[in-house]
Amino acid sequence: MPSPLIANLEKMLGTPRDDALLRYSLGAEYLKAGEHARAADHLREAVTRDPGYSAAWKALGKALADGGRAADALDAYRRGIDAAHAKGDKQAEKEMTVFARRLERSLGA
Repeated sequence: MPSPLIANLEKMLGTPRDDALLRYSLGAEYLKAGEHARAADHLREAVTRDPGYSAAWKALGKALADGGRAADALDAYRRGIDAAHAKGDKQAEKEMTVFARRLERSLGA
């Protein structure tokens, strides 16, 4: 059973408030709940709606990595690094670079 917050956010899906922020929020809540696949679905939708949303890219990378999808997580982090760089979001760029390097080492890439 989803948390009350998740239930409230899901009520907004398909409404005029269904935007990148809503999808990011839902993805973040599912990530906290340990539902990695559902988190990744909403976070992927967030970055589709706003490709420059560096926080969503970072969360997507985490959801994929925690869900055992390291190669996909690495791709998300790389795309997130590009998005963060383009926005001048140096902190997000730095964090995702660290996460990407760890995944590269674990994958032997």
